[in-house]
Amino acid sequence: MKNLKVVFAVILVSVFLFSFMDKNNTYGVQSVDYQMVVSDLTIPWGFTFLPDNSMLITEKEGKLIHFKNGKKQLISGLPKIKEQGQGGLLDIELHPDYKKTGWIYFTYASETGAGNGANTTLMRARLSNNRLINQEVLYKASPNTRRGQHFGSRIAFDRKGYLYFSVGDRGNRDVNPQDLTKDGGKIYRLHDDGKIPKDNPFVNVKNAKTAVYSFGHRNPQGMEINPFTGEIWSHEHGPRGGDEINIVKKGKNYGWPKASFGINYIGTKFTDETSIKGMEDPLHQWTPSIAPSGMAFVNSDRYPGWKGNLLVGSLKFRYISYCTIKKGKVVKEEKILENLGRVRSIEQGNDGFLYAGIEQLGIVKILPKK
Repeated sequence: MKNLKVVFAVILVSVFLFSFMDKNNTYGVQSVDYQMVVSDLTIPWGFTFLPDNSMLITEKEGKLIHFKNGKKQLISGLPKIKEQGQGGLLDIELHPDYKKTGWIYFTYASETGAGNGANTTLMRARLSNNRLINQEVLYKASPNTRRGQHFGSRIAFDRKGYLYFSVGDRGNRDVNPQDLTKDGGKIYRLHDDGKIPKDNPFVNVKNAKTAVYSFGHRNPQGMEINPFTGEIWSHEHGPRGGDEINIVKKGKNYGWPKASFGINYIGTKFTDETSIKGMEDPLHQWTPSIAPSGMAFVNSDRYPGWKGNLLVGSLKFRYISYCTIKKGKVVKEEKILENLGRVRSIEQGNDGFLYAGIEQLGIVKILPKK
Protein backbone atom coordinates (compact mmCIF):
# COMPACT_ATOMS: atom_id res chain seq x y z
CA MET A 1 0.00 0.00 0.00
CA LYS A 2 2.86 2.35 0.89
CA ASN A 3 4.45 1.73 -2.53
CA LEU A 4 1.15 2.52 -4.25
CA LYS A 5 0.93 5.77 -2.34
CA VAL A 6 4.45 6.70 -3.44
CA VAL A 7 3.64 5.90 -7.08
CA PHE A 8 0.43 7.91 -6.87
CA ALA A 9 2.31 10.85 -5.34
CA VAL A 10 4.92 10.74 -8.14
CA ILE A 11 2.16 10.73 -10.75
CA LEU A 12 0.49 13.74 -9.14
CA VAL A 13 3.76 15.68 -9.01
CA SER A 14 4.50 14.78 -12.64
CA VAL A 15 1.07 15.95 -13.78
CA PHE A 16 1.52 19.20 -11.86
CA LEU A 17 4.96 19.83 -13.36
CA PHE A 18 3.74 18.98 -16.85
CA SER A 19 0.80 21.35 -16.47
CA PHE A 20 3.06 24.09 -15.19
CA MET A 21 5.52 23.63 -18.02
CA ASP A 22 2.76 23.51 -20.61
CA LYS A 23 1.29 26.75 -19.33
CA ASN A 24 4.54 28.67 -19.02
CA ASN A 25 6.77 26.96 -21.56
CA THR A 26 4.39 26.22 -24.42
CA TYR A 27 5.75 23.78 -27.00
CA GLY A 28 9.13 23.64 -25.25
CA VAL A 29 10.36 27.16 -26.08
CA GLN A 30 12.25 28.95 -23.34
CA SER A 31 9.55 30.47 -21.16
CA VAL A 32 9.34 34.23 -20.87
CA ASP A 33 8.07 36.90 -18.56
CA TYR A 34 7.11 40.39 -19.55
CA GLN A 35 7.34 43.83 -18.04
CA MET A 36 4.92 46.63 -18.82
CA VAL A 37 6.89 49.58 -20.21
CA VAL A 38 4.27 51.87 -21.78
CA SER A 39 0.71 51.39 -20.59
CA ASP A 40 -2.67 52.63 -21.79
CA LEU A 41 -2.13 52.47 -25.55
CA THR A 42 -4.92 51.63 -27.98
CA ILE A 43 -3.30 50.46 -31.23
CA PRO A 44 0.48 50.97 -31.03
CA TRP A 45 0.97 50.40 -34.75
CA GLY A 46 4.69 51.06 -34.72
CA PHE A 47 7.45 52.19 -32.42
CA THR A 48 11.17 52.87 -32.56
CA PHE A 49 13.92 53.71 -30.11
CA LEU A 50 15.82 57.00 -30.14
CA PRO A 51 19.53 57.00 -29.27
CA ASP A 52 18.74 58.06 -25.69
CA ASN A 53 16.52 54.93 -25.37
CA SER A 54 13.30 56.93 -25.34
CA MET A 55 10.58 55.76 -27.73
CA LEU A 56 8.55 57.21 -30.56
CA ILE A 57 5.21 55.39 -30.75
CA THR A 58 2.51 55.70 -33.39
CA GLU A 59 -1.12 55.32 -32.38
CA LYS A 60 -3.27 54.37 -35.36
CA GLU A 61 -5.84 57.05 -34.48
CA GLY A 62 -3.27 59.69 -35.48
CA LYS A 63 -1.16 60.38 -32.40
CA LEU A 64 2.62 60.30 -32.22
CA ILE A 65 3.91 59.78 -28.69
CA HIS A 66 7.35 60.47 -27.27
CA PHE A 67 7.86 58.20 -24.25
CA LYS A 68 10.76 59.31 -22.08
CA ASN A 69 11.58 58.89 -18.41
CA GLY A 70 8.29 57.14 -17.80
CA LYS A 71 6.16 59.92 -19.29
CA LYS A 72 4.19 60.18 -22.53
CA GLN A 73 4.26 63.43 -24.47
CA LEU A 74 2.30 64.05 -27.65
CA ILE A 75 4.30 65.19 -30.67
CA SER A 76 2.72 68.14 -32.45
CA GLY A 77 2.96 69.19 -36.08
CA LEU A 78 1.81 65.96 -37.69
CA PRO A 79 0.32 66.11 -41.19
CA LYS A 80 -3.41 65.57 -41.59
CA ILE A 81 -4.01 61.87 -41.03
CA LYS A 82 -7.13 60.05 -42.18
CA GLU A 83 -8.24 57.22 -39.93
CA GLN A 84 -10.11 55.04 -42.40
CA GLY A 85 -10.69 51.36 -41.70
CA GLN A 86 -7.24 49.82 -41.32
CA GLY A 87 -5.59 53.12 -42.21
CA GLY A 88 -4.28 55.82 -39.92
CA LEU A 89 -0.84 56.59 -38.52
CA LEU A 90 1.15 53.46 -39.26
CA ASP A 91 4.85 52.56 -39.10
CA ILE A 92 7.83 54.62 -37.94
CA GLU A 93 11.57 54.18 -38.46
CA LEU A 94 14.73 56.21 -37.89
CA HIS A 95 17.31 57.01 -40.55
CA PRO A 96 20.25 54.58 -40.21
CA ASP A 97 22.50 57.56 -39.42
CA TYR A 98 19.91 59.32 -37.27
CA LYS A 99 22.45 60.98 -34.98
CA LYS A 100 23.83 62.83 -38.00
CA THR A 101 20.69 63.44 -40.10
CA GLY A 102 17.86 63.60 -37.55
CA TRP A 103 15.40 62.15 -40.08
CA ILE A 104 12.37 60.19 -38.89
CA TYR A 105 10.28 58.26 -41.45
CA PHE A 106 6.65 57.28 -41.02
CA THR A 107 3.70 56.07 -43.07
CA TYR A 108 0.08 57.17 -42.77
CA ALA A 109 -3.22 57.36 -44.62
CA SER A 110 -3.70 60.67 -46.39
CA GLU A 111 -6.57 62.25 -48.31
CA THR A 112 -4.19 64.40 -50.36
CA GLY A 113 -4.26 63.90 -54.11
CA ALA A 114 -6.65 62.46 -56.68
CA GLY A 115 -9.67 60.38 -55.77
CA ASN A 116 -11.99 60.18 -52.79
CA GLY A 117 -10.88 58.54 -49.60
CA ALA A 118 -7.22 58.00 -48.71
CA ASN A 119 -4.07 56.07 -49.55
CA THR A 120 -0.73 55.23 -47.99
CA THR A 121 1.83 58.02 -47.74
CA LEU A 122 5.49 58.01 -46.73
CA MET A 123 6.88 61.13 -45.05
CA ARG A 124 10.09 62.13 -43.36
CA ALA A 125 10.53 64.87 -40.77
CA ARG A 126 12.77 65.97 -37.93
CA LEU A 127 11.93 66.31 -34.27
CA SER A 128 12.51 69.54 -32.37
CA ASN A 129 11.10 70.20 -28.89
CA ASN A 130 8.45 67.52 -29.39
CA ARG A 131 7.31 69.04 -32.68
CA LEU A 132 7.79 67.70 -36.21
CA ILE A 133 9.62 70.08 -38.52
CA ASN A 134 11.11 69.94 -42.05
CA GLN A 135 8.32 67.66 -43.27
CA GLU A 136 8.76 66.10 -46.71
CA VAL A 137 6.34 63.73 -48.44
CA LEU A 138 8.53 61.15 -50.18
CA TYR A 139 5.80 59.01 -51.73
CA LYS A 140 2.03 59.10 -52.00
CA ALA A 141 0.20 56.06 -53.35
CA SER A 142 -2.63 56.95 -55.71
CA PRO A 143 -5.44 57.24 -56.39
CA ASN A 144 -7.26 57.58 -53.10
CA THR A 145 -10.03 55.11 -52.41
CA ARG A 146 -12.81 54.82 -49.87
CA ARG A 147 -11.93 51.19 -49.25
CA GLY A 148 -10.76 50.69 -45.70
CA GLN A 149 -8.48 47.70 -46.05
CA HIS A 150 -4.87 46.88 -46.86
CA PHE A 151 -2.84 50.06 -46.44
CA GLY A 152 0.28 48.01 -45.50
CA SER A 153 2.65 49.41 -44.25
CA ARG A 154 6.12 48.79 -42.84
CA ILE A 155 9.42 50.60 -43.35
CA ALA A 156 12.97 49.21 -43.41
CA PHE A 157 16.46 50.38 -44.40
CA ASP A 158 18.98 47.95 -45.89
CA ARG A 159 22.71 47.88 -45.34
CA LYS A 160 23.31 50.21 -48.28
CA GLY A 161 20.90 52.82 -46.93
CA TYR A 162 18.04 52.15 -49.36
CA LEU A 163 14.58 52.74 -47.96
CA TYR A 164 11.86 50.10 -48.41
CA PHE A 165 8.18 50.42 -47.56
CA SER A 166 5.06 48.41 -48.29
CA VAL A 167 1.59 49.31 -49.52
CA GLY A 168 -1.21 46.73 -49.46
CA ASP A 169 -3.45 46.06 -52.44
CA ARG A 170 -6.07 48.45 -50.97
CA GLY A 171 -8.79 45.86 -51.41
CA ASN A 172 -8.48 45.90 -55.20
CA ARG A 173 -7.22 42.34 -55.46
CA ASP A 174 -7.76 41.70 -59.14
CA VAL A 175 -6.13 44.91 -60.42
CA ASN A 176 -3.44 46.49 -58.26
CA PRO A 177 -0.99 43.75 -57.23
CA GLN A 178 -0.14 42.49 -60.75
CA ASP A 179 -0.24 45.85 -62.56
CA LEU A 180 3.05 47.75 -62.47
CA THR A 181 1.32 50.95 -63.57
CA LYS A 182 -0.76 51.02 -60.39
CA ASP A 183 0.09 51.52 -56.76
CA GLY A 184 -0.89 48.88 -54.23
CA GLY A 185 0.21 45.33 -53.53
CA LYS A 186 3.85 46.37 -53.84
CA ILE A 187 7.06 46.89 -51.93
CA TYR A 188 8.86 50.08 -52.95
CA ARG A 189 12.50 51.17 -52.83
CA LEU A 190 13.76 54.74 -52.63
CA HIS A 191 16.85 56.67 -51.68
CA ASP A 192 16.58 58.18 -48.23
CA ASP A 193 15.54 61.52 -49.78
CA GLY A 194 12.74 59.98 -51.85
CA LYS A 195 14.57 59.84 -55.18
CA ILE A 196 14.13 56.77 -57.37
CA PRO A 197 17.25 54.57 -57.54
CA LYS A 198 18.49 54.30 -61.11
CA ASP A 199 18.78 50.53 -60.81
CA ASN A 200 15.21 49.94 -59.61
CA PRO A 201 13.84 47.01 -61.62
CA PHE A 202 11.08 48.82 -63.54
CA VAL A 203 12.58 52.23 -64.30
CA ASN A 204 12.60 51.43 -68.03
CA VAL A 205 9.14 49.85 -68.17
CA LYS A 206 6.61 52.09 -69.88
CA ASN A 207 4.17 53.73 -67.44
CA ALA A 208 5.41 51.58 -64.55
CA LYS A 209 5.59 52.93 -61.02
CA THR A 210 9.37 53.27 -60.95
CA ALA A 211 9.60 53.12 -57.15
CA VAL A 212 8.36 49.50 -57.21
CA TYR A 213 10.88 46.91 -56.07
CA SER A 214 8.62 43.83 -55.95
CA PHE A 215 4.93 43.15 -56.66
CA GLY A 216 2.17 40.59 -56.28
CA HIS A 217 1.73 41.25 -52.54
CA ARG A 218 -1.54 41.39 -50.61
CA ASN A 219 -1.03 43.30 -47.36
CA PRO A 220 2.52 43.29 -45.95
CA GLN A 221 2.48 44.34 -42.29
CA GLY A 222 5.89 43.06 -41.30
CA MET A 223 9.27 43.85 -42.83
CA GLU A 224 12.79 43.57 -41.44
CA ILE A 225 16.30 43.33 -42.80
CA ASN A 226 17.79 40.02 -41.73
CA PRO A 227 20.81 41.22 -39.71
CA PHE A 228 22.74 38.04 -40.48
CA THR A 229 22.27 37.91 -44.26
CA GLY A 230 21.16 41.41 -45.28
CA GLU A 231 18.05 39.97 -46.97
CA ILE A 232 14.70 41.76 -46.83
CA TRP A 233 12.18 39.58 -45.02
CA SER A 234 8.51 40.45 -45.20
CA HIS A 235 5.26 38.86 -44.15
CA GLU A 236 1.76 39.57 -45.40
CA HIS A 237 -1.84 38.75 -44.66
CA GLY A 238 -3.55 36.15 -46.81
CA PRO A 239 -7.34 36.02 -47.00
CA ARG A 240 -8.78 32.97 -45.24
CA GLY A 241 -5.51 31.08 -45.04
CA GLY A 242 -2.29 31.74 -46.90
CA ASP A 243 -0.51 34.28 -44.71
CA GLU A 244 3.07 34.34 -45.97
CA ILE A 245 6.68 35.05 -45.10
CA ASN A 246 8.74 36.06 -48.13
CA ILE A 247 12.31 37.06 -48.83
CA VAL A 248 11.85 40.12 -51.01
CA LYS A 249 13.96 40.17 -54.17
CA LYS A 250 14.45 42.78 -56.84
CA GLY A 251 11.79 42.73 -59.56
CA LYS A 252 10.13 39.52 -58.39
CA ASN A 253 6.43 38.68 -58.50
CA TYR A 254 5.03 37.13 -55.31
CA GLY A 255 1.93 35.78 -56.95
CA TRP A 256 -1.04 37.48 -55.33
CA PRO A 257 -3.82 36.79 -56.26
CA LYS A 258 -2.92 34.32 -59.00
CA ALA A 259 -1.31 31.92 -56.52
CA SER A 260 -2.27 31.56 -52.87
CA PHE A 261 -2.89 28.98 -50.17
CA GLY A 262 -5.94 31.00 -49.10
CA ILE A 263 -9.59 31.07 -50.09
CA ASN A 264 -12.26 33.76 -50.01
CA TYR A 265 -13.67 34.66 -46.60
CA ILE A 266 -16.99 33.09 -47.61
CA GLY A 267 -15.25 29.78 -48.29
CA THR A 268 -15.08 29.86 -52.11
CA LYS A 269 -11.93 29.63 -54.21
CA PHE A 270 -10.44 32.44 -56.25
CA THR A 271 -7.52 30.37 -57.58
CA ASP A 272 -6.55 26.71 -57.80
CA GLU A 273 -2.84 27.53 -57.82
CA THR A 274 -0.47 27.60 -54.86
CA SER A 275 2.64 27.83 -57.03
CA ILE A 276 3.17 29.27 -60.51
CA LYS A 277 6.35 29.05 -62.55
CA GLY A 278 8.04 32.45 -62.74
CA MET A 279 6.48 33.64 -59.45
CA GLU A 280 8.04 33.40 -56.02
CA ASP A 281 6.76 30.79 -53.58
CA PRO A 282 6.48 31.83 -49.94
CA LEU A 283 9.28 30.89 -47.60
CA HIS A 284 6.61 29.96 -45.05
CA GLN A 285 2.82 30.10 -44.94
CA TRP A 286 0.09 29.91 -42.32
CA THR A 287 -3.21 28.14 -42.94
CA PRO A 288 -5.36 28.92 -41.05
CA SER A 289 -4.35 32.56 -41.01
CA ILE A 290 -2.77 34.01 -37.88
CA ALA A 291 -3.09 37.63 -39.19
CA PRO A 292 0.60 38.49 -38.83
CA SER A 293 1.72 41.98 -37.83
CA GLY A 294 5.15 43.12 -36.78
CA MET A 295 8.32 41.05 -36.85
CA ALA A 296 11.82 41.13 -35.41
CA PHE A 297 14.96 39.04 -35.67
CA VAL A 298 16.70 38.18 -32.43
CA ASN A 299 20.14 39.72 -32.75
CA SER A 300 21.38 39.81 -29.18
CA ASP A 301 22.51 37.45 -26.45
CA ARG A 302 19.75 38.43 -24.04
CA TYR A 303 17.81 35.24 -24.73
CA PRO A 304 19.89 32.07 -24.52
CA GLY A 305 19.53 30.02 -27.68
CA TRP A 306 17.33 32.53 -29.48
CA LYS A 307 19.87 34.45 -31.55
CA GLY A 308 19.19 34.20 -35.27
CA ASN A 309 15.53 33.34 -34.89
CA LEU A 310 12.42 35.35 -35.71
CA LEU A 311 9.40 36.69 -33.83
CA VAL A 312 6.10 37.33 -35.63
CA GLY A 313 3.03 38.82 -33.97
CA SER A 314 -0.45 37.34 -34.39
CA LEU A 315 -3.42 39.69 -34.36
CA LYS A 316 -5.99 36.94 -34.72
CA PHE A 317 -4.79 34.49 -32.09
CA ARG A 318 -3.15 36.99 -29.70
CA TYR A 319 0.33 35.54 -29.38
CA ILE A 320 3.87 35.89 -30.68
CA SER A 321 5.12 33.13 -32.94
CA TYR A 322 8.71 32.23 -32.12
CA CYS A 323 10.08 30.89 -35.41
CA THR A 324 13.22 28.78 -35.39
CA ILE A 325 15.28 29.51 -38.50
CA LYS A 326 17.60 26.89 -39.97
CA LYS A 327 19.38 27.45 -43.28
CA GLY A 328 17.02 30.27 -44.18
CA LYS A 329 13.85 28.28 -43.47
CA VAL A 330 11.27 28.28 -40.70
CA VAL A 331 11.62 24.78 -39.26
CA LYS A 332 9.59 25.16 -36.08
CA GLU A 333 7.02 27.49 -34.52
CA GLU A 334 6.28 27.97 -30.84
CA LYS A 335 3.96 30.36 -29.02
CA ILE A 336 4.97 32.93 -26.43
CA LEU A 337 3.09 35.74 -24.65
CA GLU A 338 -0.28 34.20 -25.33
CA ASN A 339 -3.53 36.03 -24.61
CA LEU A 340 -2.13 39.45 -23.69
CA GLY A 341 -3.90 40.90 -26.72
CA ARG A 342 -3.54 41.46 -30.45
CA VAL A 343 0.17 41.76 -31.17
CA ARG A 344 0.63 44.70 -33.53
CA SER A 345 4.35 45.52 -33.50
CA ILE A 346 7.67 43.99 -32.37
CA GLU A 347 11.09 45.63 -32.11
CA GLN A 348 14.48 44.86 -30.62
CA GLY A 349 15.62 47.73 -28.43
CA ASN A 350 19.00 49.38 -28.10
CA ASP A 351 19.47 47.27 -24.96
CA GLY A 352 19.09 44.01 -26.89
CA PHE A 353 15.74 43.17 -25.33
CA LEU A 354 12.65 42.54 -27.43
CA TYR A 355 9.55 44.69 -27.09
CA ALA A 356 6.00 44.12 -28.33
CA GLY A 357 3.16 46.54 -28.95
CA ILE A 358 -0.10 44.99 -27.77
CA GLU A 359 -3.46 46.48 -28.74
CA GLN A 360 -5.62 47.80 -25.87
CA LEU A 361 -2.65 47.33 -23.54
CA GLY A 362 0.66 48.99 -24.39
CA ILE A 363 4.28 48.10 -25.01
CA VAL A 364 5.82 45.27 -23.05
CA LYS A 365 9.42 44.19 -22.64
CA ILE A 366 9.98 40.46 -23.16
CA LEU A 367 12.16 38.96 -20.44
CA PRO A 368 13.70 35.49 -20.24
CA LYS A 369 12.19 33.68 -17.28
CA LYS A 370 14.80 33.06 -14.58
